[in-house]
Amino acid sequence: MLYHLLYPLHTTFIGFNVFRYITFRCICGAITAFLIMYIFGPAFIRAMKRLQIGQVVRDDGPVTHLAKQGVPTMGGLLILVSISLSTLFWARLDSSLVWLLQFITLFFGLIGAVDDYRKVSRNNSKGLSARWKMVLQIAGASVVGLYILLHPGFDGHLSLPFLKNLNPDLGWFYVIFAIIVIVGASNAVNLTDGLDGLAAGPTIIAAAVYLVFSYLAGHLVLSQYLQIPYVPGSGELAIFCGAIVGACLGFLWYNAYPAQMFMGDVGSLALGGALGAVAIIIKQEFLLAIVGGIFVLEALSVIMQVGYFKMTHGRRIFLMAPFHHHFEKKGWHESKVVVRFWIVSVLLGLLAIATLKLR
Repeated sequence: MLYHLLYPLHTTFIGFNVFRYITFRCICGAITAFLIMYIFGPAFIRAMKRLQIGQVVRDDGPVTHLAKQGVPTMGGLLILVSISLSTLFWARLDSSLVWLLQFITLFFGLIGAVDDYRKVSRNNSKGLSARWKMVLQIAGASVVGLYILLHPGFDGHLSLPFLKNLNPDLGWFYVIFAIIVIVGASNAVNLTDGLDGLAAGPTIIAAAVYLVFSYLAGHLVLSQYLQIPYVPGSGELAIFCGAIVGACLGFLWYNAYPAQMFMGDVGSLALGGALGAVAIIIKQEFLLAIVGGIFVLEALSVIMQVGYFKMTHGRRIFLMAPFHHHFEKKGWHESKVVVRFWIVSVLLGLLAIATLKLR
């Protein structure tokens, strides 16, 4: 919006020429999203308290989590507003990819909002049924998959980290693959959102890495030099990723231990779906398994726990899943778990960036 309003003035005022640079608009987008979260955060918290929209704690969770009961939740609503407004302000609105990401983020956010509302209204931790949640997620993700397959210039080839000459073509099966990536990422982030600041930290790192890859994928010369897929127009997605970074930093201001508000499913499902969609669009699908390694491990811990429990008729691998609770059960303080998970995320983010040269 601001790009279309201000950049044309560069013919009159030379200073407005900076609006054509993606790097400048990425920085502005991140700062704008952060300020929206920071400025309106207190008012949002007061509104949630007044409406009695508070966290509903699991009955079988750690005892220390009982203190979180009633803490304002659905902070993801403000995250989504911050991301959307910042993207509209600083991205080019003639980019269909920007609108595609806005759609998938808000659609998954809507699913999470319904889930959160049912939890709050019923005063228990069971919200939208798993079946309906999955059906809606698949429907939203299929839009991205079909767009990628049918849009001119896109195809079903995969890009594998560390391997520059191996690009298998999935053809129409790429739609199914895209659905798996987006839905999987959405639910993985959702499972990670169990401690103060735990989901926000790795999301910031993953979004920052994809900011770099989106910019490079949209630059013909740099993408060819680094031997990564060139995706015309994907540079604008870097602004969207920057908005995620800024919004999550602003959210972390109020979500750091002890949390003043939680993002809820409206935030975690949307952020995970957004990261998955970016990965699909810029053809860096498997990179998400590296930079989002914490999310992958959290999801695997649940799958392993449930599977082993059923196979052995009651035995468990972890003291509690997702496995961040396992460390709590072992006596780690919540903050120690969170910070150490952040450290692992930073290392994984650096590894993901290193794949640019390790090919």
